[in-house]
Amino acid sequence: MNKIPSILITMTIMSCVQAAAAFAQGRSIYGTDDRMELFEASPEMRALADSVVSLWGSDYLDYNKESGTVSLQNVRFGDYSNICPGEKFREQPIGSFCSGSLVGPDLILTAAHCVPDQARCDTTRIVFGYAIKEPDAEARTVMKKDEVYSCKTVISNEVPDYALIRLDRKVAGHAPLAINRTRVLTEGDKVTTIGHPFDLPLKIAAGGTVRKVYPAYGNFLADLDSSGGNSGAPVFNTETRLIEGVMFGGENDLVTTPAGCNTQAVFPQNGGRGEVVTNISVLKSLIPDPAAEEKP
Repeated sequence: MNKIPSILITMTIMSCVQAAAAFAQGRSIYGTDDRMELFEASPEMRALADSVVSLWGSDYLDYNKESGTVSLQNVRFGDYSNICPGEKFREQPIGSFCSGSLVGPDLILTAAHCVPDQARCDTTRIVFGYAIKEPDAEARTVMKKDEVYSCKTVISNEVPDYALIRLDRKVAGHAPLAINRTRVLTEGDKVTTIGHPFDLPLKIAAGGTVRKVYPAYGNFLADLDSSGGNSGAPVFNTETRLIEGVMFGGENDLVTTPAGCNTQAVFPQNGGRGEVVTNISVLKSLIPDPAAEEKP
């Protein structure tokens, strides 16, 4: 798992946010496990997911010039994390390290601790379509090279935890996602996150609710089902389908059983610390507004 830069934990953040930030690589299940595969989701959610990406280290990609494809190196989730038999997603591959979303023609929104500096940017590859798209199908781990992009530069990397990175070229075949530019997020709003928990193929987790909003600190808490690897994933308003924030941190992922294997940490729907999300309001001015650009 990636470590959070110490700058993200400041002495000025209220104690509850400090506690959540300390678990920034942890995620949990709240109440019923809402995570679903791409093919199980509604057409509206699948459309949003089409512009969600996984972040990979360049060493984990193998390019085949003859076929024009890129193979994603991976290991089995169960083997790597000592997951107990019968656990959800145990047999699936893992290999990426964070999530992100397309918010401009060549602009990706993710978490600051995912791409902390230009050095990490230089070795980061952005992949569209790492998902399970049909029932009984395996995860797609051989991609067309056109679905793989490189991080060209870090545009902004700030506290609260968010990063905007520019790609090596404009994205083809995927539409930038819209963000909330006007409405004030409130407690009780329903939210959904789409990303790569545990670095697995894409998962959609609906059923979340905003617990608390901290305007002064640019964060909010929500009871979203997520895990390490969801860092940088977009959090959508379930009703408006606009991005409300970026996944940052939360509870611990796994619990070791008496048998010595690991199982997913589960809390009551209103229990645990909640998941920390960077509010889109703190960075919306950095993301070009297509509607404004179209005006004469």
